[in-house]
Amino acid sequence: FSQRQSDENTGFIAVENFTSLVEHHELQLDPSKLDMLLALVQSNEDGQVCYQELIELMSSKRSSSFRRAIANGRRTLQREILLDETGLGLYKRFVRYVAYEILPCETDRRWYFHQNRLCPPPVFIAIVTIVQIIVFMCYGIMLNKWVLQTYQPDFMKSPLVYHPGHRAQVWRFFSYMFMHVGLEQLGFNALLQLMIGVPLEMVHGILRISLLYMAGVLAGSLTVSITDMRAPVVGGSGGVYALCSAHLANVVMNWAGMRCPYKLLRMILALVCMSSEVGRAVWLRFSPPLPSSGPQPSFMAHLSGAVVGISMGLLILRSYEESLQKQCSWWVIVFSFITFLLFAIFWNIFAYELLGVQIPPPP
Repeated sequence: FSQRQSDENTGFIAVENFTSLVEHHELQLDPSKLDMLLALVQSNEDGQVCYQELIELMSSKRSSSFRRAIANGRRTLQREILLDETGLGLYKRFVRYVAYEILPCETDRRWYFHQNRLCPPPVFIAIVTIVQIIVFMCYGIMLNKWVLQTYQPDFMKSPLVYHPGHRAQVWRFFSYMFMHVGLEQLGFNALLQLMIGVPLEMVHGILRISLLYMAGVLAGSLTVSITDMRAPVVGGSGGVYALCSAHLANVVMNWAGMRCPYKLLRMILALVCMSSEVGRAVWLRFSPPLPSSGPQPSFMAHLSGAVVGISMGLLILRSYEESLQKQCSWWVIVFSFITFLLFAIFWNIFAYELLGVQIPPPP
């Protein structure tokens, strides 16, 4: 390639010459790289291939023009689909499953599959889940109560629970995600965030997924402080629903390209489970089984987390390599979220006194 890197030293090579070199090369190229080379040729509209693009591709980097070709869907792969590969180890089979679960494009799936590395591991969701389980077990043992823990006064005295009477303690707007009403809420949240959050983090990285999760958590507590001003908040449902709604919306938007098995059935089951959890939260809020024996946490965190997932999550999951900073719509979403954040801060400072809201005394 280096001897014929360009036509007349222009830095470009004609597609016909490039194709001939690819078809008659003597080197043992990675089959996945060969697929990418052919895809790069087919995506080119100017009849030329840049030598720098070739170098970046062979060194496991995708140039901006190649990313655009992938985004525009103007290329095809010559080999069979990724599912047909045999003789894979357990980890690579799991990576292949994740690729088909998360990515809607075969070239993206193939690229992710061959470039995936075990380091860094998807630690964010795992750490959050472990901490939630540990905190729940500590309070369960201490209170000798494993369901409807909010009806235990000592539970509500925790410095982690968001309570409107303690809203000046800013960390509570985040830390409430480690507390749960009972075993059923913890089990539901832990199962969903592990099943959906871990594959998402493997593909999109810890920064994007932690941002999405924490944005859902913060939006949950702030929304409750505005719409349900007397209610406390516990549970990580805001972050969980942000992950779930972002993934489900991504599947719907790329329905034809998704190759995850039984996607329609799984979509229906996920929606039924999420709707049931919201319905349960609404029931606990307005018709608690033990009236006046304890506060009823709000359900608005579930809904606000879903809104964050659909709005912010779709942009985060649009492409696992595309830079968020280069997307104009991303900055629109960020500006909207910051505007909501500022409004919620002023609301929490002034609205309670102006509206004369009678807040239950904090524990």
